[in-house]
Amino acid sequence: MTSTDLRVDIEEVRTKQDRLAAARGMLHAHFVGIDAVIDELCDAVAVWYLMPEVLSRPLVVNLWGMTGVGKTDLVRRLIGALQVQDRFVELELSNTDAESRFDLVAERLADAGVLDGGPAVLLVDEIQRFRTITPGGDPVGQTRFSDFWELLSDGRLARRESTDLDWLIATMRAARDEDARREGKKRTNAPAKGAVKTSAVGADKGLARNRKSAIGLWDARILRRVLGLTEPVEQLQWRTHEEALAMLESARADRRLVEPIDCSRFLVIVSGNLDEAFHMASATGEADVDADIFAAHTARVGMVDIKRALRRRFTPEQVARFGNVHIIYRSLSRADFQTLIAREVDRLSHTAYRRFGVRVTVTPAVHGLIYRNGVFPVQGVRPVLSSVGDIVGTPLATLLMDALLVGHPEVVLDYDARTGDVIGLAGGRETRFGAVGRIDRIRDQARADVIANVAIHEAGHAVAYAVLFGLVPLQLTAQATGDADGFLCAHDIHQTRDSMLRMATVALAGGLAEELIFGAEHASAGRSSDRERATALVLDSVRRLGFGAWGLDYGLEDAYATDASVTEPDAEALLCALSVRAVELLRGHRGALIGLGQALASAGSLTAPEVADILGRHGIAADVRPEGFQWSPPYAAALAAAVARHGLTVAR
Repeated sequence: MTSTDLRVDIEEVRTKQDRLAAARGMLHAHFVGIDAVIDELCDAVAVWYLMPEVLSRPLVVNLWGMTGVGKTDLVRRLIGALQVQDRFVELELSNTDAESRFDLVAERLADAGVLDGGPAVLLVDEIQRFRTITPGGDPVGQTRFSDFWELLSDGRLARRESTDLDWLIATMRAARDEDARREGKKRTNAPAKGAVKTSAVGADKGLARNRKSAIGLWDARILRRVLGLTEPVEQLQWRTHEEALAMLESARADRRLVEPIDCSRFLVIVSGNLDEAFHMASATGEADVDADIFAAHTARVGMVDIKRALRRRFTPEQVARFGNVHIIYRSLSRADFQTLIAREVDRLSHTAYRRFGVRVTVTPAVHGLIYRNGVFPVQGVRPVLSSVGDIVGTPLATLLMDALLVGHPEVVLDYDARTGDVIGLAGGRETRFGAVGRIDRIRDQARADVIANVAIHEAGHAVAYAVLFGLVPLQLTAQATGDADGFLCAHDIHQTRDSMLRMATVALAGGLAEELIFGAEHASAGRSSDRERATALVLDSVRRLGFGAWGLDYGLEDAYATDASVTEPDAEALLCALSVRAVELLRGHRGALIGLGQALASAGSLTAPEVADILGRHGIAADVRPEGFQWSPPYAAALAAAVARHGLTVAR
């Protein structure tokens, strides 16, 4: 392209710049907690939106995040604000969806009428449902949407319609010949010259016979796809078979269908949730982990993690075609969820006032009730919105009706923590709506004996963690509502030979604490996942990382697979030694174990400062560190000391 090839309408570019800025502001006002994502996305699409003529290949932008963070909604709203809805196509790729009408991306784009060489947007949503290699690393036998990789590469889609073209030409010829035969028969049976039709019904039938020569909707759809036409199917269906045949033969004569389809001015947005990168995404039933902890964990997910996760689904060449524009959502923080709740409650209140003239006051206690029962951090906003409707929307409808009947201009919605009831006040009348906190009811159903068992188990983990790492757990809970009965939230631990064995000891300490306090015969099965974790750490240490007597990597597979069973005696001995270490540690801090267990059983959940206070009273000093803290040995100080010992100068 020379400097004279490109003509830029400056006024149009300025108009688009203003529209993009307005879209950015609108998105910031609408969404909660994703300001950085919005800015990254708007910046990424700016070149495509302002000057698509400069693109020589599609712009690929990837959006990654756990469910419910607003990936799809963000794209749709941005498209609407930029006023390019008529050039927007959505597609979900799947290996198994037999109900889809499309086997190629080009078929979907042709159906939408955007294969004319102009700018367009393709949203490829839920990409995690698509893969070209199995979890075991083998190629998937038959993959649909094979042209997806051509689109990501250079945007030039190979033509695959030659068979369709031949079939369609033959079909149209047969239909044309049939039209001619019918026309000849109609002329033979035509009324005598001068005869006049007097029946309107007869006229309608004549019109219907004429319309039979049109190709119809089905063939019009195929014709549009094969030729890449932009003419609407609703108009194309009235083309005669003769006209359609002429269009097909003309396309074959000038070889238009041999040239690749040019999609170089496309914006391709790939969106999905990769569980391999967001390991915490599987905790969908967990409502008791502090949202800030999940937010800190997801904030550490980077492009390397995303590419590693993609590599488990696609070949290296295919992973490369996703490019390097990876916009990663973190999960929402506690403050984000609180803002979302307040905004949704305010929306309901404003709607009530606008429609009925009734002012609605929702107390902070109700906001807290919504948070406790509606926030499942890894599920995003959907459960929260559902809980707002359940806890506020349903009672509010009854309250508004009461207020309108008595002519009272104000209603109040409150929460009775003693009974668990939501209370409505309208015109001096109190209405109780029962215990609407569904998750609170689950928590309240936990029996005291089970809570005591779980509390000691989790206290065992916490004591070992504090002693071995000098850190206080981020959060300690004994009344969890998720998959586990309780949990200890740890920091990001840099894996070393020593830290892996420490973490294995921490994992074992939970079940061993039960034995120490309640007796071995009363130890629960809650240790199963702990032992799995400890075993994995020990086996990785011995077999895969060489942190022992064995030199080979006994974790390799296929051609490099070895007899890993020879390492089992060493791994078993190491795990038993760690169990002894954990028991000695707990016995040495029995007072801290019992004190922390008792406090946890009473409160149900303890924050890091509360845990630190209890441990401190029993002689264990441990630091309270934030969610994003990473523990690691003091490598930098050790290197500096080594440099000083050898009299070396520090390189700058």
